[in-house]
Amino acid sequence: MQILALGAHPDDIEIFMFGTMAAYAAQGAELTFAVATDGARGGKSDPAVLARVRREEAMAAAALLGAAPRFLDFPDGELVADAALIGALKTLIRETGPELVITHAPNDYHADHRALSDGVRIAASFAVPVLHADTMGGTGFAPTHYVDISAYQDIKTQAILMHRSQRPEQYVDRARIQNEFRAGQCNAVPGSLAEAFRFEPTFPFADIRALLPPAPPVRPVTPQTNIIGEAG
Repeated sequence: MQILALGAHPDDIEIFMFGTMAAYAAQGAELTFAVATDGARGGKSDPAVLARVRREEAMAAAALLGAAPRFLDFPDGELVADAALIGALKTLIRETGPELVITHAPNDYHADHRALSDGVRIAASFAVPVLHADTMGGTGFAPTHYVDISAYQDIKTQAILMHRSQRPEQYVDRARIQNEFRAGQCNAVPGSLAEAFRFEPTFPFADIRALLPPAPPVRPVTPQTNIIGEAG
């Protein structure tokens, strides 16, 4: 399989979908990580220096899975779903030939995330299905699919920590809390972790379950009740 992951900034793939990318890698999929902006406004350092540092961080994280990194280098904080972005995304999709594209949700917290989501939807058209990753904190997000990332938490943490310029410990904590919650929604066993996604069917893509790594296994719900007369 060919999977294209698209993040607006150099650490977005790692925070929102890296566990799923690791699951794909374990299945032998070929991964392309694409970053839409240069990340130059992600700190107080000189923008040119920060852009270079963040590119290096993204490359190091992608290398953990053997993913091919691509950089579109649009200005950080100024992304819009205009002809330039859509054209660049169409070229990227044509060159990489993915069977599935994964990117931000259209209602995520950052304007660059929302612009990229809109641009991907237009660029993908009916050439490839688009799957939306969870929002920051899960705000306003109603998942349709889950991926069990319990076995890949360590490498996801390692990938996030590659982004030293971004005080990454905060994102490690945020991601783990969110992934624990999403696994809980699936009634997964304690200690499980899951990443959540949403798919909006559009012709000719109605069902993408065969394109996804396994979800947490379904467990029966057994009510815990006391026997009458039993203490407690």
